[in-house]
Amino acid sequence: MRLLLLGGTEFVGRAVAETALEHGWDVTVFHRGRHAPVAGVRSLHGDRTEPDGLTALSGGGTWDLVVDTWSAAPRAVRDTARLLRDRADRYAYVSSRSVYAWPQPPGFAEDAPLVEGAEPDADETDYARDKRGGELAVLDTFGAERSLLARAGLILGPYENIGRLPWWLGRIARGGPVLAPGPRDLPLQYVDVRDLAQWVLGAAVAGLNGPYNLVSPPGHTTMGELLDACVAVTGSTAELRWTTPDIVLGEGIDPWTELPIWVPPDTDLHDTLHAGDTSRAGAAGLRCRPVTETVSDTWRWLQELGGVAPQRADRPVVGLDPEKEAKALALTLGEGEARVP
Repeated sequence: MRLLLLGGTEFVGRAVAETALEHGWDVTVFHRGRHAPVAGVRSLHGDRTEPDGLTALSGGGTWDLVVDTWSAAPRAVRDTARLLRDRADRYAYVSSRSVYAWPQPPGFAEDAPLVEGAEPDADETDYARDKRGGELAVLDTFGAERSLLARAGLILGPYENIGRLPWWLGRIARGGPVLAPGPRDLPLQYVDVRDLAQWVLGAAVAGLNGPYNLVSPPGHTTMGELLDACVAVTGSTAELRWTTPDIVLGEGIDPWTELPIWVPPDTDLHDTLHAGDTSRAGAAGLRCRPVTETVSDTWRWLQELGGVAPQRADRPVVGLDPEKEAKALALTLGEGEARVP
């Protein structure tokens, strides 16, 4: 198989590149040159936001599959898809469940209502409409039969440059009492980046098309299992202090951003982020590794980097300020116990 990977040097793209090489594929990576690509790929440089940014792709070459992870202006997807329409058999776009209209009820599937106002020719607007616009650009150019739309949810694993799991690992590694947002058995939905990569490549080989909610089944793990795994792999003496959602929210702590991954139960936010139907992807071969493996491998990768994870410049920094954490802990602990390292 001949793969053209648009991006391919960070997080999702890097995992796709490594997975394809493991399967013996011929991999070409088109990127801006800001990060070193995986060893063993053919590298082409260009910036899709520039007028002549696709020049390196104009010199010929054909591919069995294009994988695109773009998440900004949809017109960049449109331009690339048009250039490759007659030189690639299939186009797989790594989209997002953010393309669904907000909020969604528990169990929503691929036929749920989508955001309005998205256009394939648009400049950058907001994440949801940009991703949906990217989908439309692929469909308009490659048609439904040659387009694969992988609507990912929360993505975790090695190479994460958003900071969610790396923040929890770093915080727990520091030890001491840790504000653990409850309940312990809160069900979570996510996909390991390597399982995402494996599924996208396998689905393309199988000739699949259309949209798939690409994330684990609801309750694949829980908040308790995730944080327990962080304690175990770091070897930390941290004490998880499980705190009710009322206290967390009452202290003005933002779900998802200040306490990454966590959102309060019985809310539209939780239903939309952690309670979607993923049976279509499961029937099409999605297999999700245990949370302990995702956490362990992410910690090992962080240690190789000296404990400091990369951070995407276009995404906000996540995590809870120690003083804010200590204030919330003080409501359930003594003032002295609540000191946060």
